[in-house]
Amino acid sequence: MKTPVVSRRQFLGRQMPATLGTVVWGGVLLSPSARAVPPSEQVRLGLIGAGGMGRGDLATFLLNPEVECVVVCDVDDKQIAEGLKVVKDKRGKTAETSKDFRRLLDRKDLDVLLVATPDHWHALPTVLGCEAGKDVYVEKPLATSIAEGRVMVEAARQNRRIVQMGAQRRSSPTYRQATDLVRSGKLGKVGLVRAWAYLDWIKPIGKPADQQAPAGVDYDFWLGPAPKRPFNPNRFHFNFRWFWDYAGGLMTDWGVHLLQVLLWAMGPEPPKAVVASGGKYVLDDNSETPDTQIAIYEFPSYTMVWEHKVSVGLGLYNRPWGMSFTGTAGTLVINDSGWEVISEPNQDTVDAQKHPGGEDPRPAHVRNFLDCVKSRQQPVENLEEGHHISTVAHLGNIALRSGSRIVWDPVHEIVTNDRKANKLVSVDYRAPWRLPNLRR
Repeated sequence: MKTPVVSRRQFLGRQMPATLGTVVWGGVLLSPSARAVPPSEQVRLGLIGAGGMGRGDLATFLLNPEVECVVVCDVDDKQIAEGLKVVKDKRGKTAETSKDFRRLLDRKDLDVLLVATPDHWHALPTVLGCEAGKDVYVEKPLATSIAEGRVMVEAARQNRRIVQMGAQRRSSPTYRQATDLVRSGKLGKVGLVRAWAYLDWIKPIGKPADQQAPAGVDYDFWLGPAPKRPFNPNRFHFNFRWFWDYAGGLMTDWGVHLLQVLLWAMGPEPPKAVVASGGKYVLDDNSETPDTQIAIYEFPSYTMVWEHKVSVGLGLYNRPWGMSFTGTAGTLVINDSGWEVISEPNQDTVDAQKHPGGEDPRPAHVRNFLDCVKSRQQPVENLEEGHHISTVAHLGNIALRSGSRIVWDPVHEIVTNDRKANKLVSVDYRAPWRLPNLRR
């Protein structure tokens, strides 16, 4: 789709899926299998990364009748097989397969790349996909470093591609209502915002010995630009997120989801400085990222606090995880279950109130991306937005790992007061992998 034209049918089809099992298309309620979409209106997709998140995203994309999955790509044969099952279940047919994402770049029958790999593999497929003329839906965070995120932003802009970051709360009506209220001024002057995650589902993962990679896995390709290391089952698939080579722990895993809501409401201004504290105090295993962490961000007009703690289920305001905005007239508290306002005594700008949530925003987030693929308008969480959110999360880790209060220059995207911290803004790629124009 080099020069897409929006047809009347496409325009009418820009509606949110009604449920996970149906979609609204041209004003008619259809099941995912009830497709009558002309080839000229199809969006042909290639999945890169067929793990749990990739398969969930793929199933959501296939709720939309114009989407066809052409190829499933993963370095693990078992993951490929699971991805093909999703295609078979949703479309009644199979797809082609590949273990090398580069084979997808030159295919003329692909419009969109769905990148749902581990974090250290987000940047390269996205950048090269943009250069190859593909639109991209990439999971959060944008990458393992701020510098990679900047390259991704520039690749999307220079190649005029539509790229959406997959942090779906940006498409939630519940969160939109809450952030609108914060911006309305009814809470008064908001000087403190917080996000927290007290998670009892994270348990120790043990200390397994290094071993041979499973049959059917191209482990060297899985490592890609990350440092060469022996295979260890804890550093693979889901648990990769607890190791610095591949991800940023809960700060970037859950942090991006929750901080985006705070930043959505508070506006685009970047932080001036960040300080953080934490460590591994609970988990006795070979993971690396902190199980306990607090990051305090100094913004020009407010302070933001992030905190997480694993192996506990107690949280602020009886919510194991969530966000809050505290103003002079009241405090708004929110998570997926809904939001409530706790008003301050002797004020009259906002009443105490509760609003339920509970909707799954992922279908709407994907629908927004597909609509923008056709219209060439920017999606709600384009890479400028995604980079801003991911940068804030990364800065929390940089402050922790450097052990200093870091001062941030958002124009040049550098830490100005600590050389050790500034090195963590970027990441070294293992040869022969190279990200075009990666900042050093």
